[in-house]
Amino acid sequence: MFTVLEILIAVALIAVILIQVRGSGTALFGQSESSFRVRRGFEKLLFRSTIGLAVVFVIVAVLNVRF
Repeated sequence: MFTVLEILIAVALIAVILIQVRGSGTALFGQSESSFRVRRGFEKLLFRSTIGLAVVFVIVAVLNVRF
C-alpha cells in the first residue's frame, strides 16, 4: 500500500518540479537573474507544494521501510 502511495507522490512531485522549471524562463543552465524576485500567486503555490510533497514523500518512504 505504501509503495503505490509513494509512486503517486513521486509522479506528483516530478510534475510540480517540471512545471516550475518550465515557468522559470532561461535560468536552466546556471544563468541567474540579477534581481531578487518575490514568488506570488501560482508560483508560490507550486513552491510550497514542492516542499510539502517532498516532506510527505520522505515520510512515506520511511514508513514503507518500517512496515
